[in-house]
Amino acid sequence: MCIAVGGLVRLLTIWKPVMSPVSLSSPPGMQKLDSRPPNRRQVLHVGVAGVVGALCPTGSLFGAKDEFVQAIDAHTHFYDPTRPQGVPWPNDKDKVLYRPVLPAEFLKIASPHQVSATIVVEASPWVEDNQWLLDLAARERSIMGVVGRLDPALAEFPELLGRFAKDPLFRGLRIGHRQLKAGLDEPTFIKNLGLLVDADRELDVNGGPEMLVDIARLSRALPKLRIVINHAANVRIDGGPPPANWRDTLRDASAGAHVYCKVSALVEGTGRRNRDAPTDVDFYRPVLDILWNTFGEDRLIYGSNWPVSDRAAAYATVYGIVQSYFAAKGRGPLRKFLRENAIAAYKPPGRDKPPVE
Repeated sequence: MCIAVGGLVRLLTIWKPVMSPVSLSSPPGMQKLDSRPPNRRQVLHVGVAGVVGALCPTGSLFGAKDEFVQAIDAHTHFYDPTRPQGVPWPNDKDKVLYRPVLPAEFLKIASPHQVSATIVVEASPWVEDNQWLLDLAARERSIMGVVGRLDPALAEFPELLGRFAKDPLFRGLRIGHRQLKAGLDEPTFIKNLGLLVDADRELDVNGGPEMLVDIARLSRALPKLRIVINHAANVRIDGGPPPANWRDTLRDASAGAHVYCKVSALVEGTGRRNRDAPTDVDFYRPVLDILWNTFGEDRLIYGSNWPVSDRAAAYATVYGIVQSYFAAKGRGPLRKFLRENAIAAYKPPGRDKPPVE
């Protein structure tokens, strides 16, 4: 259980500017700071809501009506198998995922938790699906950015990157560990990834714990490249201490100043497939503690991996686990985890400025 009493005591004794409540329809990043000290009723309301939020970790930290943190979910997938060309993933035998998965459904399940925006990650290897996602993002205000999928080993990579990077919503690429491992010793591959630095775009990397050694190598080769480790390197989670090799290589990868880690796919890491992943934050604490001690408050990013996460747990569980953990760290670290670190890593257009006064 997350304990919020310490935060309540700090709130009662130290005044800080607070965010004025806004509606869920307000564009993320546009909340206004209220410079007036809170009155007694506001203090009591926030304090009690914080305690209630700790007792009910699947709810909002400050209650359903007080949106002090408008969160960004930095890892979702959108696709539509009913379109004429279909989709390469998921296949039609997947009873959970094979259906249209679009922003309206995401907002329905995420907005009760003050998650009002997302960075969507392309799961399709088809080049033109990058454009499909960008077109969707142009219509959907909730999509703050698109992480595309292109192969840096291709000769036409510079041309393709130049094409998609003309759209400010195209924020970077995702590659797999196999691609990274194969390309690290290829000068053209490294040169092409260097184009991401020139374009001020980032690189997501997905794979198992063994990829962390190669992420450390890439970060040394391209120290200015913003790299986001996906899914905490897909470490197995069983409630006990994680493997020492994952811990040590995670530390090596984190030595790069621009290496971030997405705290996502935790429930998938349990191996559960019937929406029965553990809901208690303590089950995940050994992994979360290592992530926190390794990356600190400035380089951990919230991501749900929805809808893939649906196999293991409901969205409320996915969000509630990490919200409970980071809420105990304080309001500042929670806000960074749920919002500011995603902005720092992805630099979505128009969202990299402080809230308007």
